[in-house]
Amino acid sequence: MIIRSIMEEARYSLTQFRALCITGPRQSGKTTLSRTLFKGRPYVNFEDPVTQGAFQDDPEAFLRKLRTGAVLDEVQRVPEIFRHLQVLLDHNRSRGQFILTGSNNFLLQEQVSQSLSGRAGYLTLLPFSYQELKEAEKPVDDILTNMLNGGYPEIWAEQLNPKKWLDSYIQTYIQRDVRQLRNIQNLAAFNRFVYLCANLAGQILNRDELSRQVGVDTKTIQSWLGLLENSYILFQLQPWYNNLKKRIVKSPKIYFHDTGLLCALLKITSKTGLKNHPMAGSIFENWCISEIKKNKSNLGDNNGLYYFRENMGNEIDLILEKDTGPLAIEIKSASKADRSLLRGLQYWKKYQPLSQGVLLYQGHITSTDNMDINFVSWKEIEAIR
Repeated sequence: MIIRSIMEEARYSLTQFRALCITGPRQSGKTTLSRTLFKGRPYVNFEDPVTQGAFQDDPEAFLRKLRTGAVLDEVQRVPEIFRHLQVLLDHNRSRGQFILTGSNNFLLQEQVSQSLSGRAGYLTLLPFSYQELKEAEKPVDDILTNMLNGGYPEIWAEQLNPKKWLDSYIQTYIQRDVRQLRNIQNLAAFNRFVYLCANLAGQILNRDELSRQVGVDTKTIQSWLGLLENSYILFQLQPWYNNLKKRIVKSPKIYFHDTGLLCALLKITSKTGLKNHPMAGSIFENWCISEIKKNKSNLGDNNGLYYFRENMGNEIDLILEKDTGPLAIEIKSASKADRSLLRGLQYWKKYQPLSQGVLLYQGHITSTDNMDINFVSWKEIEAIR
């Protein structure tokens, strides 16, 4: 079994809270992680209609059998459970009684904030990171393989065909399960929207243009974006400004949590096809940003990621906010550490002279430029947090 980097943070959270919520995309390994943490305790899966019915028939009797704690999987299926858990946890203030999992962030977070605030910790488990795969001695020396396969655990654990598995994931969880959360009737438009989002990976979002291409209004686009975001298909990267009051604007960038899924949506099925694809650079950028996001999430930190762009077109792919100040990260698919790649970071150093700069690239050598800008190989991406 591949050891998850989030394990240490999860164990610590169980010593601090009466319950722990673990959310993340479907098939990211939440159940395996939870059952490993709570080995020997009861496991309840609310995806099972029989289990749902047994709880709904008599919630108090159902939970009475679980007084010593349990893993409660996909709890968003039975939202009424949260008020019963609130009563139970108020009577027993012991730490680490329950682990709750869910694959819809909005539904789970809403219920936790209403009923279990102060009683439950909250962690996000994303697909395997490069660091996790490398430590498990999986064959990840080739960046194209990493981008094409993505990080969903079942692909790596069972050595499955990524194309077939990811195509099934798209049909099962995106085109069926996700759309059912909002009872979407216009299936053709929603599917078109999902594929268009894949083509926008790494780009600044223009909701009006996306609305025109999909054929629905901008409110629907906003609703569907929230749906994909809360189901952990994609995430939006907001712009960074040194004036905190101006940080929230209407121009985020779109990225996917998993580049294997992104490649499947783009119909990229081979390393040759990926290498020659017009979006190859954007997919590498997406891979780097999603890896940094995974590594931060595994430490219980889901904040502090932005991008920078000003009116003249100067841009930094990723700004990582740290206690020591913002870290500027440029991402290039080049395989050689060439100074010509540093234009954006050189501009940034004039704008923020005391901050650090990193250029992430597809080469294999890590070095330092004379402006204190580090060239960092993609193979050492786990060092950037």
